[in-house]
This record gives sequence, structure tokens and C-alpha cells, in this order.
Amino acid sequence: MKTYKVGLIGAGGVTELHLIGYQGHKDRVEVTAICDPNEETLNRKADQFGIPQRFSNVDDFIRSSGVDVAIVCTPTSIRKQVVIPLLEAGFPLFVEKPFSDTLGDAVEITNRAAKLGVPVSVNQNFRRHFTFDVVKGIVNEGKIGKVTSILFNNLFFRQDSGWRLQCERHALSVMGIHWFDGFRQILGSEAVSVTSLMRSSSAIECAGETDATVQVDFENGAIATYVQSFSSSFPRTEMIVIGETGTLFCTHGKVELYREESKSPLQTWDNNISREIATFEGLNHLLVSLETGAEAPNSAQDNLNTVAMLDAAYRSAAEQRTVSLRKGLTT
Repeated sequence: MKTYKVGLIGAGGVTELHLIGYQGHKDRVEVTAICDPNEETLNRKADQFGIPQRFSNVDDFIRSSGVDVAIVCTPTSIRKQVVIPLLEAGFPLFVEKPFSDTLGDAVEITNRAAKLGVPVSVNQNFRRHFTFDVVKGIVNEGKIGKVTSILFNNLFFRQDSGWRLQCERHALSVMGIHWFDGFRQILGSEAVSVTSLMRSSSAIECAGETDATVQVDFENGAIATYVQSFSSSFPRTEMIVIGETGTLFCTHGKVELYREESKSPLQTWDNNISREIATFEGLNHLLVSLETGAEAPNSAQDNLNTVAMLDAAYRSAAEQRTVSLRKGLTT
């Protein structure tokens, strides 16, 4: 296999997912450059992980890094202004989620990448870190019959700091982007409508929402009901997938199968994929696509459907109505 030289744009906390995840795969990925305007943050991260090339602006990175792939870990508020120059310079990109702040920006980036012939993939690492991939396999095997509904709760107390405090889109942008994507994976279907309510708790300092309830209708007739809270003192993350012949109870680490009147699980599956490992796997999807010419399963084009669900949730809450989607785009 080819070893690819990669460089990171952004040296904040999320970069550690990448740098730790890549450490066990030096035959595949060599991190040779990192870029961040904050020189203290830049040098601390570069020293910690032994990254030789350090850049304080994207133009210098483009001109002198010599990497094969760029990994974009910037705040979403400056995502487009970083991504477009990299695309125009011909760098294949692995981009942190959410892909962009708005669906409009995501469409613009995707179309520009397609026109330039430059592949872009998105780090939807919870496909593997949570049990979505495991459940997808169980559903595809027909073990619970046709899925009729998904119930998902993600409740915990989270006080962010830094740039996120000023974002108008908060809790769903941080976590909902994972869950929307996971529902798509399980169902193998796209959303046709989204209805949501959002509130912001005074317990959390932020400009955006801390709590939300979202209902999503899918093309195949299934319904997903999702509750998100960043202000709950009681933590709980669980998913219940209801099929016509069985039900799955899912957490990060385990999936349990129940059938009618069964008081204990009839079968269990474990899931021990860390976010770091899943992040490397996401990058490797992009690398394989470079080698084969096939579209990566986490491509920008695929991710538009996830961003469309996120965008529709915010529009629904703001406009107090159900937002319809067609082929991944809001109408």
C-alpha cells in the first residue's frame, strides 16, 4: 500500500482524534505538516506529535507543504474560506463534521470539488464509533424485519468554550450531525421531512440551542424520533430500533436483540471501535478512492443528505413548520 503524506489545517482539540488515530498506521499515513494561525497552539501540537512542518497561514501551507492530502479541522465558521483555496490547489480533502455551517455552503463546496475533479470526504466517525454500522448489518440480514421506527436519546451536560459559544447552531450541529447520518446508514433511505423544536437552557452558556426534539420521516416509511440535550444532569445515550419481527436496544458498546415477550436479550453484539480508529478508517476511505477512482462511502456528495437533515431541523424550528426534502435537498 502507498504511504500518503498528510497535513492538518487547524491545531485545536479535534486534531487529536486524527493524530492519535493515525499513529498506528504509519505505513499508510505520515503526518508531515500542520497549519494554525495561533503559533502557541500550533507549536504545542506539532511538538507533541513530532510534526516537522509548521505553517501559520493556508497560503504558505498550499505553496510549501508538499502533502498528498489535506485534513481540515477548522471551526465551521471559516470552513468555506479554507476549503475552497485547498480545492483550487488540487488537494484531496478529509473534512471534519459538520461539513459546513449551512446546506448552501455544503452544496457550493461539493459542486466546486466535482467541477475540479478533487475528492472530498467527511469524518463521520460515529458510523463506526457508535453501533450504527453494527445495526446496519443486523438490519440487512433481516433479523428484525422491516424497520418501522428509531427512537434515539442523547442526554448529557456539556459546557463548551471558545468559538462554539458564538455559534447560532449548537447542540444539533455538534452531535445531531452524527445521529442524522447514523439513521441514514441504518435505514439505507433518505429523509423526506423533518419537524423539530429547539430551546436554549440558561444552565449552558452559548448562543445556540442546547435542547431539541426532532422527528424525521424517511422514504421507506420509517420514522426516527430524536431527543438531544446538552443541559441534562442525567446522562443517557441509547437507541431503540423497532422492526416488524424484533427490536434492537443499542448503546455505544453493545446491541441487544429482543423479540415479543423476551425479557432478556436473545443475542448481543459488541462494538469497541474508538473515535480515533474510526477517524483513521474515514481517512482511509478517501485514500482508497484515490487509488481506485470509486466514490468513497463518506464522500461530500453522500454527506449532503446528512447536512440537509441538519439544515431542515434548524429551518423547521425557526419557521415552526415541517420542512420537506427531495433528493437530500430542502423544499
